[in-house]
Formats: sequence, C-alpha cells, structure tokens
Amino acid sequence: MCSALAARKPRDEAGTAPRPYALGYSDDEFRRLERQGTYYRDLTEDVLLRAGIGPGMRVLDIGCGVGDVTLIAARLVGPTGAVVGVDRSAEAIATAAGRIARAGYEGTVRFLAADLDGYQTEPDFDAVIGRLILMYLPDPAGALRRFATCLRPGGVIAFHEMSMPQARTVPACPLFDRGVGWIMETFIRAGFEIDMGGKLFAAFRDAGLPAPEMISASRVEGGPDAYAYDYLTQTLRSLLPVAERVGTTTRAEVGIDTLAARLRAEALGNSACILMPALIGAWARIPA
Repeated sequence: MCSALAARKPRDEAGTAPRPYALGYSDDEFRRLERQGTYYRDLTEDVLLRAGIGPGMRVLDIGCGVGDVTLIAARLVGPTGAVVGVDRSAEAIATAAGRIARAGYEGTVRFLAADLDGYQTEPDFDAVIGRLILMYLPDPAGALRRFATCLRPGGVIAFHEMSMPQARTVPACPLFDRGVGWIMETFIRAGFEIDMGGKLFAAFRDAGLPAPEMISASRVEGGPDAYAYDYLTQTLRSLLPVAERVGTTTRAEVGIDTLAARLRAEALGNSACILMPALIGAWARIPA
C-alpha cells in the first residue's frame, strides 16, 4: 500500500544493518505501484488542485517512485512549469523516466536519485509534494521542516498519506480483516507508520508549519469486479518476504495464489461494501 521510497532505514535485530523498503524493488512491485497509482490518481490530483498546484509552477516530488504523482504534477504545471522527482531507487527512477517519455513530458520533468534521510536543496520550488512517503521516515516533522526549506517564499507543501486502520468491510469479512491485519502488523514490526494520514496535522505543526488544510477520501467498492481483492493480494505478495522474516505470517497461511478469489467469494457472499484505507491530504503555504 506504499511508495517505492525506502528513505527510512530501520535497524535489523542486531542493530547494525538497515532494512530495505518493505515491498521490495522487483519488476512486479513496480507494476503494482503503477496499478496503485491509477487506483488513487484522482484522489491525489484533487489534493494537489486544492493545494494550488497549477500552470507554470516549479514542483519538487519527494519519493517519486515510479512517477505516478510526478505525472499528475507534470500535467497540472503544463509546459511552462517544471517537476523534479527524487527517489532513492535508481530502478524506480528508470521506470518513471520511461513513463514520462511515453507521456510526452520529457521537457517538463527531470529525476534525481537521492536518499531522503537528509535531502535538502536550495529554495527554488513553488511546491513540495509527496504521496505515501512520510510513513517511512524516522522523523516526519523533521523531514517536513527540511523539505519546506526547498520552497520559495509563499510556496506550498502538500503530502498525501494513508490511514490503514480505516480499512474495513460492511458487514465485517473475517478474511479481509485478517489480510489487512497481516499488512499492518508487518509494517509495525518493520518500524513504519500505519496511520501517517491521521498524524499529518501534528507533523505539520511540529515542523513549525502553518496548520494545514486537510481532506480525507478513500476508494469504496463492492461486487465481483472490485479491484480491492487484487490490490490487497498484490500488496501482500510484495510484502511476504518481510512478513515471514518478522514473524507476522507465512506464505502457506496467507495462501497467496488463491487469496484474491477467496476475498471475492467472501465479499460477494456477504454483499459487502469494501472501504479501502483512507488517504488523507494535508497542505500549507509558508509565509511570503
């Protein structure tokens, strides 16, 4: 349920080596991220529009991954604007660059490979944006404070983060609840935040930023063609190596190859409404 960013580097059990991004850097994971980007595109575009991203602006996309938010920003700023995407994964950036080229935005977008733990640049941007990023950082407020220094006076900072605990079905479906539980517990054990969306307001204020404007939205589905079954399954498939390592669950317990079909059958049998995790957007403009 996350970006390709792995800027947070939790220690392993011995307290020495950093652990990698929980969902990995495989081609399958990059394809999952592209599908996730399509799933959430309109929700993120709405946040960026509300934040004031528009033609001619110079935008910094933090933790750009395979370029989903970069593409949205490039479309919004148009040919007179510019977008710089930053991610620690050179492989993700290569995928993003190919997508940007196919979309015809080469003249608008450029990418930079960098670890975000200490990333900072000159105050050269009208906006700093990111989606599903702060949940990986050890000090979200400190990161926001640093990112804000990249802004010109009057610039806007906008982040879109997930609230995993809000995922549920009505009526309750035990297999769905178990799948969401496996995902959340794995992220908790790996040292990442499962409710960064709910903590955005405090993070902005702790960063010394103005109180942000905020909005929450989620995908709500039902029926045989809902993407939720595949989305949950694809996320767990990418997450399984870490889930097994930290002791959350096993491939055999999950039954990953039949999980989507079982989720679908359970939901249809209960005429369930599926409420996916909420994405919460927050944005603020720094003083001019």
